[in-house]
Amino acid sequence: MICPSFRTNPETAVSRPKPSFLLLSSLALSLGLCASSVSAFDALNIAVTGVKNDDLQSQLRRASLLRTAQREGVKDAQDVFSTALADYQRLLETLYAQGYYSGVIHITLDGREAANIPPLNPPAQIKTINVSVTPGPRFRFGQASVTPLPQGTQLPDQFRNGRAAKSTAVVEAVQTAVDSWRMAGYAKAQPAHQHLLANHASNRLDAQIQINPGPPVKFGQLIVTGESRVRPTRVRRIAGLPEGQSFSPKELDKAANRLRRTGAFRSVALSEGDVIGADNHMDVTANVVDEKRRRYGAGAELSSFEGLALSGFWMHRNLLGGAERLRIEGQVSGIGGTTGGLDYSLGARFERPAVFGADTKFFAHIDMESLDEEDYRSDQITVGIGATRIFSDHLEGDLGLALSHFDTRDAFGDRTFTLFSTPAALRWDHRDNILNTTSGHYVNAQLTPFVGLSGEASGAQLKFDSRIYRKLDPEARFVAAGRFQLGSVTGPALSETAPDFLFYSGGGGTVRGQPYQSLNVDLGGGNTIGGRSFVGFSGEIRAKITSAISIVGFADAGYIGSESFYDGSGEWHSGAGLGLRYDTSVGPIRLDVAAPVSGSTGDGIQVYIGIGQAF
Repeated sequence: MICPSFRTNPETAVSRPKPSFLLLSSLALSLGLCASSVSAFDALNIAVTGVKNDDLQSQLRRASLLRTAQREGVKDAQDVFSTALADYQRLLETLYAQGYYSGVIHITLDGREAANIPPLNPPAQIKTINVSVTPGPRFRFGQASVTPLPQGTQLPDQFRNGRAAKSTAVVEAVQTAVDSWRMAGYAKAQPAHQHLLANHASNRLDAQIQINPGPPVKFGQLIVTGESRVRPTRVRRIAGLPEGQSFSPKELDKAANRLRRTGAFRSVALSEGDVIGADNHMDVTANVVDEKRRRYGAGAELSSFEGLALSGFWMHRNLLGGAERLRIEGQVSGIGGTTGGLDYSLGARFERPAVFGADTKFFAHIDMESLDEEDYRSDQITVGIGATRIFSDHLEGDLGLALSHFDTRDAFGDRTFTLFSTPAALRWDHRDNILNTTSGHYVNAQLTPFVGLSGEASGAQLKFDSRIYRKLDPEARFVAAGRFQLGSVTGPALSETAPDFLFYSGGGGTVRGQPYQSLNVDLGGGNTIGGRSFVGFSGEIRAKITSAISIVGFADAGYIGSESFYDGSGEWHSGAGLGLRYDTSVGPIRLDVAAPVSGSTGDGIQVYIGIGQAF
C-alpha cells in the first residue's frame, strides 16, 4: 500500500505507512470518538491532475467515499474524518486497478492533511475538504506469467506483456488459473508464490505468480448438517453428488441447485472439506435450513366480460420426510360474467424428487373440472402419473400417462368421452425474471396423443407457446415483449372431438379487447363450437414512469379454424389497448383496458385486472 500523501521510493516496489499511524487510526475508529454534530462540510473539491484519462477521473470521483458521504448527508465530524482516512485506501485501489502505481494522494480537511491529524484528537468540525490525486504515469506489464496451467487454459487478454498493468488483470489471471485447475479436478489449487515488482524508472510492473495445483481430488461423502426434517439419505439422493468421481465445481453447483429446486429448504450451502482423505477423496458438507413446511395463497382476476375469477391453494413442502410436495388448488370463475355460468376446478398434485435419478422427479395428479361455457357444458375428471426431467438450468421436459372422462353437451348433443393419453412437454425458460421479465425467451411445447377407449376417435393435440423479451435501453426502462401461440387437433373430425380439446380466441389469455372465447367455428343455425386450429400473436411495449409504475401499450390477434392446421379458411380478430402496472414483491398488479380493432366479435371496451404480466 502506498502511503497517502507520500511518493514511493523509485527503487522500491512498495512503500507502507508508519505502523504508529495505522495503530492510532484503528484505535480511533474502534473507540468511536465523538465530535460535535455539526454540518458535515460545506464544500468537497476533488481534483485529478497530470493525466488526460477522462475515464480514470470519472472512476476516482465515483470511488470516493467522501463523495458518497456528501450525497448521504453525513453530519458527524468524526464520521467524516474516518471516511477521509478510508478514502486514501479507496482511491489508491482505484489507481492500482487502472495501472497507476506512483500516484500521490492528498486529502485536506480545512487545510490540514487528514493523514497527519492525530487520530486521538480529531477536528470538532469540518467545513472544506480538498482531495487532490496525481496519478503519475501508467505502468505496463513487463513480465506477466502465471504457471503452471492446465492444458488449454487461456489467460485474460489484458494480462500480457506490454498491456496496461491493471491490478484487476493480475487478480483475474490468478483466478482464471485457479478455476482452470479446479475444473480439471484439482480442488485445492491455490497461489503458492507471487513476485510483483513495480519499476518506477521504466514504469513497468513485473507479475510472476506460481500456482500449487495440489493433488487430483475425488468426491467423497456428502455429510448433512443442520436441523432438517428431510431425511439425510434423501438429502444425499436429491443432491446426487457423484461420490468417487473426479471433483468438479459444476457438479458441486448442480448438487446445490437440485436441493434448492425442491423448495423444501430456505437455504442450502455446500462446503468443501479442508482435509483430503485416503485416495484423495474429499468430503462435502451440506448445511440446509428448512423452509416452512406449509404454505397457502390466493389470487383473483377481474374482467368486465368474463367476470371475477377466484383461486387458492394449499401446499406441503415435505409431506413424507423426503422433500415430497403436495399441492391442492381450486378455482371458481365466471362470477358475474356474461360467458355462460360458473366454472369450477379442483386438483391435487404430488411430487417426489430424485426418484429416477437426481434430475428426475415423479408426479401424480387428479383434476376435476366443471365448465359452463356459452358453446358447451363439460364435467371431467383426469388422473395421471408421470416424470419431469431436468436437462439443464433452462430446459426440462415431462412425460406422463393420463386417463380422462368427459360428460359433455354441445352443438352435437350429449356425449361422453373416455380417453387414454400420453402427454409430453418441453419447456425452455431463459427469462431473467419469471415474475416480471425484461429480457430472455420462453418456449413451452406440449403434445398429447390420445386414444378413445369407448369407440371415440383417436388423435393428438398440440399446443405451442413462445415468448421473447428485449430491453430497449440498458436500464430496462423500456421493454418490448412478443408472443406467438399455436394450437392444433389432428385425427378426429370436429364433430368427434371432445369440446375441452378444441380452441377459442378472445379474452385475457389470447386477444384482449375481444370478448372471452368469442371467436369460434360457426356451424350454422345459431350453433357454434371451438376450432381444431388456433394461431395467436401478442405484442407489448412496457415503459417505466417511476420505479414501481409502468404503462403498457399492447396489441393482440387471434385465428380460429375448423381444420387441423392453419389454411386461411377460418376467421381472424384483433384488439389493442393500454395498461398500467404497479410492481409488488409477488409481481406487478395489472390493469388493462382494450377495445376491438378487427373482426366481427367485438363488443365494446374490455377491462382486465390481475397479478402478473399478461405474458
